[in-house]
Parts: sequence; structure tokens; C-alpha cells
Amino acid sequence: MKTKIVEDLMVPLAEYATVSKEATLYDAVVALEKAQEDYIKSHYPHRAILVYDENRKIVGKVSQLDILRALEPQYDQMLEKKGGSLVRFGFSRSFQKSMLEQYKLWDKPLGNICKKATEVRVRNFMYTPGQDEYVDMHATLDEAIHQLVLGHHQSLLVAEGEQIVGILRLTDVFMAIFGVIISSCKS
Repeated sequence: MKTKIVEDLMVPLAEYATVSKEATLYDAVVALEKAQEDYIKSHYPHRAILVYDENRKIVGKVSQLDILRALEPQYDQMLEKKGGSLVRFGFSRSFQKSMLEQYKLWDKPLGNICKKATEVRVRNFMYTPGQDEYVDMHATLDEAIHQLVLGHHQSLLVAEGEQIVGILRLTDVFMAIFGVIISSCKS
């Protein structure tokens, strides 16, 4: 098998959901829905949205989990969004439930969801990727897998020089490896 590079598996930026950092949560959800409709014909659905600034430079990501967190502002107090001091430790169900009650999370579960979705700006809940979440489009798939595994990332931003040109999703990498395993192990 020829050595695969990131470019072989990446989703080009033009085919991925994007919004301005000034967009609303509602705008982000609509962009994700449209991208999924357009892309699902031959691929797996998108699970994130890329965020661009006023110069159309990619500056962040919004995941499905980020959208859910944005609908309940109390999570910011619990999770220290910028510092990340509360990490996914696998809290017990009883502890999680006590936090739900203590912070009165989802007190009005989806009440007035449209108002929330149209008032919250993407810039307020987007995730800013770290340097370990960028991969060169000419890097080998081996290198990208290494980054995905060690960083526990669901995707990597694909760069050509200083410009983001696509996204490499864990799902696409897994399916490529899955295909190689199936084809090479058949006897």
C-alpha cells in the first residue's frame, strides 16, 4: 500500500461547516445542519464547526458538546473554561447528580431555547485549538495518527504553511485503517 498522507483523507475547508466568531449559536447549528446535508451523501456527518475571524482565518472550533454547554451558562462556573482545571475524571453518577442540583443546571431544560440560541455568540463558547491540533497536509498518516492518539483529539486542523486548508477527522482516519485491516487480513 502506498504511504498515505493527511491530504488524502482530509475534508477540504470548503466542504466543512464554518461560521464567523460573531455568529450566534443558532447560526452555528444551521451551518452544521447544512454541511451535514451536503456532505452526508458519501461520507460521515460532521460533528463540529470551524470558526473564522474577520480576516476569514480559522481561529476556533465548536463541537456538539460545546453547543450543549453553551445552552447552560452555569457550566462556565463549574468547568473554568479557560484554565481547564476540572478535567474529565469520570465522576460518579451521584456526584454528577449533586452538581446538577447544586448549580441548578437545566432548571428550565429547554425553556426559551430559541432565545438562548439567538443571543449566545460563538466567540463566547468556541474552543481555541492548541499547537498540537495542527498537522501539515503533507504529513504522513502515521504522524497524524500519533497526534490524534496522544492528544485524544477527534480532529486536527490541516495546514498548508500558515493557512488552514481542511480538517482531518478521527472517523475518516479510523475508516481508512479499518479498510486496510480488512483487506490485508483476508486470506
